[in-house]
Amino acid sequence: MISWSTDQIAERERFSFWREVIGETVFNVSAQGQPGGFQGQVSVQNFGELRIAAFTASGHDLVRTQRQADSRPENSYLISLPIAGRSYAMQGDQELAIEPNEISIIDGQKAFRVVYPEDINRVIAIVPYAVLDQRAPWLRSRLLYRIGADAPFADLARHHLLQLAADTPKLTETAAAMLSENLANLLALASAPDVAPSGLRPDMQLEALLAFCRRNLHDAELTPSVVAAHLGISVRTLHLRFQMLGESFGRWLLGRRLEACSKALLDPHQMASGISEIAYRWGFNDLSHFNRSFRARFGMSPRQWRCQTAPQIG
Repeated sequence: MISWSTDQIAERERFSFWREVIGETVFNVSAQGQPGGFQGQVSVQNFGELRIAAFTASGHDLVRTQRQADSRPENSYLISLPIAGRSYAMQGDQELAIEPNEISIIDGQKAFRVVYPEDINRVIAIVPYAVLDQRAPWLRSRLLYRIGADAPFADLARHHLLQLAADTPKLTETAAAMLSENLANLLALASAPDVAPSGLRPDMQLEALLAFCRRNLHDAELTPSVVAAHLGISVRTLHLRFQMLGESFGRWLLGRRLEACSKALLDPHQMASGISEIAYRWGFNDLSHFNRSFRARFGMSPRQWRCQTAPQIG
């Protein structure tokens, strides 16, 4: 991760510094606005072909002119997630108002303007055409696209963007690659125009299955038939998709529930919750099975695991 800040820059030079940093390191754009009293911080990371920038700044505009687009083509989509501060995106004859937690997708190959009328905090991902077009060909049919805050899969897409943008904990190369791949699938799923899961590519079907299962880990009645019915696919297809992970539906589900319980048991804020309460909360309905599975996975009982965070006396 590489970071820049205007904090150590003379006030009269801050906006020109910001213009150079954003234009040269994040995306080929020009920053425009009132330079007086400007403040900004930005951090940039690269994960293979994916570039992630997280920044906070005073209000200003970002403009990509047609000349810039012609001189330095960007065969990429600009994915923007505002955490705070509204914005307005304009490209061609289209204009979108983007509220916090909504995701916007802009065609980076063409001229555009993004207006930030107030202080902002947001994450931007630069995703190559080749990564998204094979998953979401419908994006090329329009210049601007907005994914609503409550759209299916939007919450998971936001989670992945924030994880990639975070400085800590440091992601391994393998974890970053998996997050990047999952992000592309989730953006495709969230932007899909009424495409049923049964009509998706196998890898995107799998992502839809995993997203649904993660949201419903707490449901003790989460079975292959329930999941398959929700997504409109056969149980056989569900099992074929989990084979792509190299494990069965049952083993995957058990593993995710055990991970959730292990984190809850170490969480200081959940110390008042009993072990059985936590197990039931995450979809277990047989405590003996939970205890055996937990010991097999972590090499100790749930109680011994929790004692790792117990206050030491003496």
